[in-house]
Amino acid sequence: MSTSRPGPDPTPDSDVLDAPVWAALHGPHRRFAEVIGKAARFPTDVSPFHALAPDAGPEAWPDLAKLTGPGAEAALTGDLPPPPPGWTMLRQLGGVQLVDVALEAAPDPDAVVLTAADVPEMLDLVARTRPGPFLPRTIELGTYLGLRHEGALIAMAGERLHPPGWTEISAVCTDPAFRGRGLATRLVRAVAAVIRARGERAFLHTSAANTNAIRLYESIGFELRKRTTFTSFVSPP
Repeated sequence: MSTSRPGPDPTPDSDVLDAPVWAALHGPHRRFAEVIGKAARFPTDVSPFHALAPDAGPEAWPDLAKLTGPGAEAALTGDLPPPPPGWTMLRQLGGVQLVDVALEAAPDPDAVVLTAADVPEMLDLVARTRPGPFLPRTIELGTYLGLRHEGALIAMAGERLHPPGWTEISAVCTDPAFRGRGLATRLVRAVAAVIRARGERAFLHTSAANTNAIRLYESIGFELRKRTTFTSFVSPP
């Protein structure tokens, strides 16, 4: 049975999605936070994401340099103050942020909760499908569900960023041999049911160039909230 649909905006503090990494690290994911001044990050084996405070100016970059150490990579999202000399931009990717407005969330009877014992298989599936960053301890960020065929993990999805009132659905991927069967959609609905049961609302990110994924998410009840960017820098040596 599907859970109730959300209203137009049941979560009044949707502005936290403008800085979801910072909001998560200063909210439900506080236990992971490594913070110096106006810079924060997850442990490097949990997530590559770093954040600057929403009100940060140029003074936040030295804080980030202290946090990362010399010559280290830092992945950030959204609009950023210009970096000072010494920082090198490695790559930048246009992205979109979508929010659940009409998703039919429902548990899946075939989905299993994945645990630390499943991480090697999860890392292998991610390496073959490239849904985005997934590291040895990413599973600690929330609930991850999987579908198996003859014992092998063939699809998965789970919870990543957790700003107050919201949870990001991430690592949505399917073994290439099993695509076209709606497995990803089933898992997105199932993970959303877990989120909805907490009284929270789902959101997700994907590449702006991934038009097929965007159409799929919109067709099942997600709506574009904003365009964003994902940028990786290397700190000064």
